[in-house]
Amino acid sequence: MRISKRMKAASALLEKNREYSIAEGVELVKKTAKAKFDESVDIAVRLGVDPKKSDQMVRGTAVLPNGIGKDVRVLVLTRSAKAQEAKEAGADHVGFEEYIQRIQEGWTDIDVVIATPDVMGEVGKLGKILGTRGLMPNPKSGTVTNDVGQAVREVKAGKISFRVDKGGIVHAMVGKTSFEADKLAENIRSFLTTLNRLKPPAAKGAFIKSVTLSSTMGPGIRLDRTEAATLH
Repeated sequence: MRISKRMKAASALLEKNREYSIAEGVELVKKTAKAKFDESVDIAVRLGVDPKKSDQMVRGTAVLPNGIGKDVRVLVLTRSAKAQEAKEAGADHVGFEEYIQRIQEGWTDIDVVIATPDVMGEVGKLGKILGTRGLMPNPKSGTVTNDVGQAVREVKAGKISFRVDKGGIVHAMVGKTSFEADKLAENIRSFLTTLNRLKPPAAKGAFIKSVTLSSTMGPGIRLDRTEAATLH
Protein backbone atom coordinates (compact mmCIF):
# COMPACT_ATOMS: atom_id res chain seq x y z
CA MET A 1 0.00 0.00 0.00
CA ARG A 2 1.42 3.37 -1.01
CA ILE A 3 1.93 5.86 1.82
CA SER A 4 1.24 9.50 1.01
CA LYS A 5 3.80 12.24 1.59
CA ARG A 6 1.48 13.75 4.18
CA MET A 7 1.33 10.49 6.13
CA LYS A 8 5.10 10.04 5.92
CA ALA A 9 5.63 13.56 7.26
CA ALA A 10 3.15 12.99 10.09
CA SER A 11 4.65 9.59 10.99
CA ALA A 12 8.12 11.17 11.10
CA LEU A 13 7.00 13.14 14.16
CA LEU A 14 6.54 9.91 16.13
CA GLU A 15 9.23 7.85 17.88
CA LYS A 16 9.06 4.20 16.89
CA ASN A 17 7.74 1.87 19.60
CA ARG A 18 7.26 4.72 22.09
CA GLU A 19 4.13 4.94 24.19
CA TYR A 20 3.12 8.53 24.88
CA SER A 21 1.27 9.98 27.84
CA ILE A 22 -2.29 11.08 27.16
CA ALA A 23 -1.21 14.73 27.21
CA GLU A 24 1.61 14.05 24.74
CA GLY A 25 -0.65 11.94 22.54
CA VAL A 26 -3.21 14.73 22.33
CA GLU A 27 -0.57 17.25 21.28
CA LEU A 28 0.70 14.84 18.61
CA VAL A 29 -2.74 13.97 17.23
CA LYS A 30 -3.43 17.68 16.80
CA LYS A 31 0.00 18.28 15.24
CA THR A 32 -0.26 15.37 12.77
CA ALA A 33 -3.77 16.29 11.58
CA LYS A 34 -3.09 18.02 8.27
CA ALA A 35 -6.36 17.50 6.39
CA LYS A 36 -8.35 20.50 5.17
CA PHE A 37 -11.31 19.55 7.36
CA ASP A 38 -11.80 19.18 11.11
CA GLU A 39 -10.71 15.58 11.61
CA SER A 40 -12.34 13.27 14.14
CA VAL A 41 -10.17 11.86 16.91
CA ASP A 42 -10.62 8.15 17.51
CA ILE A 43 -9.33 5.78 20.15
CA ALA A 44 -8.79 2.03 19.76
CA VAL A 45 -8.23 -0.06 22.87
CA ARG A 46 -7.16 -3.69 22.64
CA LEU A 47 -8.50 -5.58 25.63
CA GLY A 48 -7.40 -8.74 27.38
CA VAL A 49 -10.73 -10.48 26.88
CA ASP A 50 -12.13 -13.26 24.74
CA PRO A 51 -15.21 -11.74 23.04
CA LYS A 52 -16.40 -15.22 22.06
CA LYS A 53 -17.21 -15.88 25.71
CA SER A 54 -20.39 -14.22 26.94
CA ASP A 55 -18.92 -13.53 30.38
CA GLN A 56 -16.12 -11.51 28.79
CA MET A 57 -18.23 -9.32 26.52
CA VAL A 58 -17.54 -5.62 27.08
CA ARG A 59 -20.12 -3.04 26.07
CA GLY A 60 -21.38 0.16 27.58
CA THR A 61 -21.83 3.90 27.30
CA ALA A 62 -19.73 6.87 28.28
CA VAL A 63 -20.72 10.50 28.63
CA LEU A 64 -17.81 12.58 27.34
CA PRO A 65 -17.67 15.85 29.31
CA ASN A 66 -16.87 17.95 26.24
CA GLY A 67 -19.04 16.16 23.67
CA ILE A 68 -17.66 14.78 20.40
CA GLY A 69 -17.86 17.94 18.32
CA LYS A 70 -20.52 16.47 16.10
CA ASP A 71 -24.23 17.16 15.67
CA VAL A 72 -25.65 13.75 16.56
CA ARG A 73 -28.76 12.92 14.53
CA VAL A 74 -31.31 11.17 16.74
CA LEU A 75 -34.39 9.19 15.73
CA VAL A 76 -36.93 8.30 18.40
CA LEU A 77 -39.32 5.48 17.55
CA THR A 78 -42.50 5.58 19.62
CA ARG A 79 -46.26 5.49 19.32
CA SER A 80 -46.91 6.99 22.71
CA ALA A 81 -47.25 10.46 24.18
CA LYS A 82 -43.48 10.28 24.60
CA ALA A 83 -43.22 11.69 21.08
CA GLN A 84 -43.72 15.24 22.31
CA GLU A 85 -41.18 14.71 25.08
CA ALA A 86 -38.63 13.54 22.49
CA LYS A 87 -39.25 16.56 20.27
CA GLU A 88 -38.86 18.98 23.18
CA ALA A 89 -35.57 17.29 24.13
CA GLY A 90 -34.17 17.94 20.64
CA ALA A 91 -34.69 14.69 18.71
CA ASP A 92 -34.22 15.20 14.97
CA HIS A 93 -36.87 12.65 13.94
CA VAL A 94 -39.80 11.31 15.96
CA GLY A 95 -42.51 8.86 14.90
CA PHE A 96 -43.08 5.22 14.11
CA GLU A 97 -44.82 3.76 11.05
CA GLU A 98 -43.36 6.25 8.56
CA TYR A 99 -39.82 5.72 9.87
CA ILE A 100 -40.17 1.94 9.99
CA GLN A 101 -41.08 2.07 6.30
CA ARG A 102 -38.23 4.46 5.46
CA ILE A 103 -35.70 2.22 7.22
CA GLN A 104 -37.05 -0.84 5.39
CA GLU A 105 -36.48 1.09 2.17
CA GLY A 106 -32.85 1.69 3.14
CA TRP A 107 -32.90 5.04 4.96
CA THR A 108 -30.30 5.19 7.76
CA ASP A 109 -29.30 8.86 7.71
CA ILE A 110 -29.11 8.93 11.52
CA ASP A 111 -26.50 8.37 14.24
CA VAL A 112 -28.60 7.04 17.14
CA VAL A 113 -31.98 5.31 17.36
CA ILE A 114 -33.92 5.46 20.64
CA ALA A 115 -37.13 3.45 21.12
CA THR A 116 -39.75 3.03 23.82
CA PRO A 117 -40.13 -0.58 25.09
CA ASP A 118 -43.67 -0.96 23.71
CA VAL A 119 -42.49 -0.82 20.08
CA MET A 120 -39.40 -3.05 20.32
CA GLY A 121 -41.32 -6.09 19.10
CA GLU A 122 -41.61 -4.43 15.69
CA VAL A 123 -38.30 -2.56 15.80
CA GLY A 124 -36.56 -5.88 16.38
CA LYS A 125 -37.61 -6.97 12.89
CA LEU A 126 -35.26 -4.30 11.52
CA GLY A 127 -32.25 -6.07 13.02
CA LYS A 128 -30.59 -6.88 9.70
CA ILE A 129 -30.63 -3.21 8.75
CA LEU A 130 -30.06 -1.44 12.06
CA GLY A 131 -27.86 -4.09 13.66
CA THR A 132 -25.22 -4.13 10.94
CA ARG A 133 -24.89 -0.34 11.26
CA GLY A 134 -24.72 -0.30 15.04
CA LEU A 135 -28.07 1.47 15.28
CA MET A 136 -30.25 -1.14 16.97
CA PRO A 137 -31.74 0.23 20.23
CA ASN A 138 -30.59 -1.68 23.30
CA PRO A 139 -31.54 -1.40 26.98
CA LYS A 140 -27.87 -1.76 28.04
CA SER A 141 -26.93 1.35 26.08
CA GLY A 142 -29.93 3.29 27.38
CA THR A 143 -31.56 3.52 23.96
CA VAL A 144 -34.60 1.41 24.90
CA THR A 145 -36.32 3.49 27.54
CA ASN A 146 -39.48 5.31 28.52
CA ASP A 147 -37.38 8.27 29.64
CA VAL A 148 -36.80 9.37 26.05
CA GLY A 149 -36.26 13.01 26.95
CA GLN A 150 -33.29 12.22 29.17
CA ALA A 151 -31.91 9.73 26.63
CA VAL A 152 -32.04 12.30 23.82
CA ARG A 153 -30.38 14.99 25.94
CA GLU A 154 -27.55 12.66 26.97
CA VAL A 155 -26.83 11.59 23.41
CA LYS A 156 -26.88 15.16 22.19
CA ALA A 157 -24.52 16.17 25.01
CA GLY A 158 -21.88 13.59 24.11
CA LYS A 159 -23.00 10.16 25.30
CA ILE A 160 -21.42 7.43 23.17
CA SER A 161 -22.03 3.69 22.97
CA PHE A 162 -19.30 1.12 22.40
CA ARG A 163 -18.72 -2.62 22.40
CA VAL A 164 -15.74 -4.88 21.94
CA ASP A 165 -15.41 -6.34 18.44
CA LYS A 166 -14.45 -9.87 17.42
CA GLY A 167 -10.78 -8.95 17.61
CA GLY A 168 -11.04 -7.82 21.22
CA ILE A 169 -10.83 -4.12 20.33
CA VAL A 170 -13.06 -1.25 21.41
CA HIS A 171 -13.30 1.74 19.05
CA ALA A 172 -14.74 5.13 19.94
CA MET A 173 -14.75 8.72 18.74
CA VAL A 174 -13.54 11.04 21.51
CA GLY A 175 -13.65 14.45 19.85
CA LYS A 176 -12.25 16.60 17.03
CA THR A 177 -8.75 17.87 16.33
CA SER A 178 -10.07 21.42 16.73
CA PHE A 179 -10.76 20.75 20.43
CA GLU A 180 -8.52 22.45 22.96
CA ALA A 181 -5.88 19.99 24.14
CA ASP A 182 -7.09 19.85 27.74
CA LYS A 183 -10.70 19.18 26.68
CA LEU A 184 -9.66 16.38 24.33
CA ALA A 185 -7.50 14.84 27.05
CA GLU A 186 -10.39 15.08 29.51
CA ASN A 187 -12.65 13.18 27.08
CA ILE A 188 -10.02 10.46 26.63
CA ARG A 189 -9.53 10.03 30.37
CA SER A 190 -13.28 9.92 30.93
CA PHE A 191 -13.68 7.21 28.28
CA LEU A 192 -10.82 5.10 29.65
CA THR A 193 -12.16 5.47 33.20
CA THR A 194 -15.53 4.12 32.08
CA LEU A 195 -13.88 1.29 30.15
CA ASN A 196 -11.75 0.19 33.13
CA ARG A 197 -14.86 -0.03 35.30
CA LEU A 198 -16.38 -2.49 32.84
CA LYS A 199 -13.64 -5.11 33.21
CA PRO A 200 -15.43 -8.49 33.40
CA PRO A 201 -14.63 -10.56 36.52
CA ALA A 202 -13.83 -13.48 34.17
CA ALA A 203 -11.08 -11.51 32.41
CA LYS A 204 -7.69 -12.42 33.84
CA GLY A 205 -4.40 -10.57 33.56
CA ALA A 206 -3.95 -7.13 32.06
CA PHE A 207 -7.27 -5.69 30.89
CA ILE A 208 -5.85 -2.96 28.67
CA LYS A 209 -3.31 -4.41 26.24
CA SER A 210 -2.76 -1.38 24.02
CA VAL A 211 -4.24 2.06 23.34
CA THR A 212 -3.95 3.89 20.03
CA LEU A 213 -5.07 7.42 19.27
CA SER A 214 -5.51 8.74 15.72
CA SER A 215 -7.18 11.42 13.67
CA THR A 216 -9.21 10.61 10.55
CA MET A 217 -6.25 11.00 8.19
CA GLY A 218 -3.38 10.78 10.68
CA PRO A 219 -1.07 8.02 11.93
CA GLY A 220 -1.74 5.88 14.99
CA ILE A 221 -0.20 7.19 18.21
CA ARG A 222 0.42 4.63 20.92
CA LEU A 223 -0.58 5.76 24.41
CA ASP A 224 0.91 4.61 27.71
CA ARG A 225 -0.92 1.45 28.76
CA THR A 226 0.07 1.91 32.40
CA GLU A 227 -1.45 5.38 32.58
CA ALA A 228 -4.60 4.16 30.83
CA ALA A 229 -4.98 1.25 33.25
CA THR A 230 -4.79 3.48 36.33
CA LEU A 231 -7.87 5.52 35.41
CA HIS A 232 -10.79 4.35 37.53
